[in-house]
Amino acid sequence: MKRRHVLALGAACGLATLPGARLWAAPSTDAPRLLVVFLRGAYDAANLLVPTSSSFYYEARPNIAIPKSAALALDSDWGLAPALAESIHPLWLKQQVAFVPFAGSNDTSRSHFETQDHIELGQPDDRSPGSRDFRSGFLNRLAGVIGAEQPTRSRLEAMAFTDQVPLILRGDRPVANQALRDLGKPAISAAQAQTIAGMYAGTRFAGTVSGGFEVRQEVSREMAGEMEAASRGAIAAKGFALEARRVARLMRERVTLGFIDVGGWDTHVGQGGATGQLANKLGELGKGLALFADEMGPQWGNTVVVVVSEFGRTFRENGNRGTDHGHGSAYWVLGGGVKGGRIAGEQQQVNAATLHQMRDYPVLNEYRALFGGLFQRMYGLNEAQLAQVFPGASSRDLGLV
Repeated sequence: MKRRHVLALGAACGLATLPGARLWAAPSTDAPRLLVVFLRGAYDAANLLVPTSSSFYYEARPNIAIPKSAALALDSDWGLAPALAESIHPLWLKQQVAFVPFAGSNDTSRSHFETQDHIELGQPDDRSPGSRDFRSGFLNRLAGVIGAEQPTRSRLEAMAFTDQVPLILRGDRPVANQALRDLGKPAISAAQAQTIAGMYAGTRFAGTVSGGFEVRQEVSREMAGEMEAASRGAIAAKGFALEARRVARLMRERVTLGFIDVGGWDTHVGQGGATGQLANKLGELGKGLALFADEMGPQWGNTVVVVVSEFGRTFRENGNRGTDHGHGSAYWVLGGGVKGGRIAGEQQQVNAATLHQMRDYPVLNEYRALFGGLFQRMYGLNEAQLAQVFPGASSRDLGLV
């Protein structure tokens, strides 16, 4: 694209190549809603989904383990962090939450950025030079498949609640984005917007540019208010709790495919156990998810929220009463139509012998297979369509919806 196209379609409106106002036509009320929440920094899944039947867990974490008496019993093997007692646990009791332990990617680099990229792209594991297409994220490919196959039943409206369009939503399909931290404070002034729009008057890009500015202004007006009271950089768990209702209103009325990332999960030092740093973050995240569910109203029955992270953390605590970069994690799947109240996917006993490289949870539930099975259920996609979303992967239906 020419430089002025990039200015107008990307930086100018902060929304990725919007095809005018048509993109924002209200979707049908029965259209499935999907929100992916990415916990950047690799949260400690073992202190969220507590392996209460494992004596090794308590041996490996003398200072940060959550006592069995404090964990909220989910079944004979697992308990839930008490920080989620008033938010996620009630949804569990309604069978609207499932957890998938031993989940993640086959990436073993333990690099935040590399593994985040790996997951967001959703492409084959080949690491040879040029094997990855950084212009094609798996949610954008999903949007393309659904938009092509279901143009009348439900027009897919995709949006990232982030500063920029993330890798997971980059691609051929037009996607909007809006930073939560500066809603109501447009990076482009009204005068600048008018000047840029004037550049394209009478061209085939006129509707795209003007429509993009209009959408940004409208979204900013709708979601400003209380947001200005929150002072933050990249959104934290507390920030997510503050914004969850506004995100839900957009998901309920306009957006059927959403993405948000929440930072601050790299707990190398002073992680805490039943209380402390991680518990506080989990509590805010859980509060945000519960508020989101409540605000969705009747649409919650059509909604699925998947919470993921780039990898898990070391099973043993480190010398700073924290945890380091690991491998397997635990995914959350929430929604009014989710077949929850259960621990899903392949599992195994938690002890020293079953750890990956003697230090981490192994990955038994590969993320592309998991998402593929979920998309098959949610959207009725066939194998050929799933192959477009996740090339070279085999889907695995865990019966989550």
